Amino acid sequence: MAQNNNSNKLVVQGSHAALDQMKYEVAQELGIAIPQDGYYGNFTTYDAGSIGGYITKRLVTIGEQSLAGQFK
Repeated sequence: MAQNNNSNKLVVQGSHAALDQMKYEVAQELGIAIPQDGYYGNFTTYDAGSIGGYITKRLVTIGEQSLAGQFK
């Protein structure tokens, strides 16, 4: 069985569900089908990178908007 060596730790516990939801929303916007069975072996690196890039872009935008509202 494969071992998960992911060292990324969530700062806000419980945000996993929100990030998962964002992953599905971004994939749908890009027209990329997420494997429903959880097997990503046939998933292209390009597609995974596109989803991750758009998620990062969206999170940065949310953070910038939050900071702009906080310091006004």
